[in-house]
Amino acid sequence: MRRRPSRTTGRRGALLGASAAVACVTLTACAGGPDDGYAAVGPPRPPSATTARPTAGVTLVPLDPPKSPRAKGTSAGETPAEGTSATGPPKDTGSGPGSTRSPAPPPATGPTATTRAALTWSTPTRAPTAHRRCEAVTLAFHNSGGTAVRSGSVTFGTHIIGALGIDWATIDSTERLPVPIAPGAREKKTWTVCVDAWRVPLGTHVETRDVSVTWR
Repeated sequence: MRRRPSRTTGRRGALLGASAAVACVTLTACAGGPDDGYAAVGPPRPPSATTARPTAGVTLVPLDPPKSPRAKGTSAGETPAEGTSATGPPKDTGSGPGSTRSPAPPPATGPTATTRAALTWSTPTRAPTAHRRCEAVTLAFHNSGGTAVRSGSVTFGTHIIGALGIDWATIDSTERLPVPIAPGAREKKTWTVCVDAWRVPLGTHVETRDVSVTWR
């Protein structure tokens, strides 16, 4: 007995053929071109839209991203040289004709500052006089500074010495310096240094041992 063809099979084949035709039209390219089996697609739909998935035998290829603008006169991966800009000539570095850079100032020169006066003196040289209560005391001075000594004083310390060598007291007296004393100069001066008579009874004498000097 002869069997009739199934309607289900015929409908299935028609649906498959129609699906293939729609896929070709929608994807705009099918087999037969230089890129057989590939088709370019547009930008993706928003997340809320239904995303179309490729059927068997079709591969989606994304479009190339847009090229970013480049600075004129440079190529990809290149960096403008130092002292130049991408849109203009090299910058002025301050050298060459017409530059405004000032020359370095010469080292400062000139006379050194004047030093102060520096006065030194010797130990006192003592000599007796006609009176027991007086002595002739000599001092030598030297100014090793750069300025003259214009004023000052010298203070003598005269000791009262007893008959047994006992130092009973020390009496101070002040005299003026022999000024001016020029820079580098040496001066010598002798003073008669005395104490009151009642301070030197019989059997005692004086010795001027101590000296202190102030000057300016």
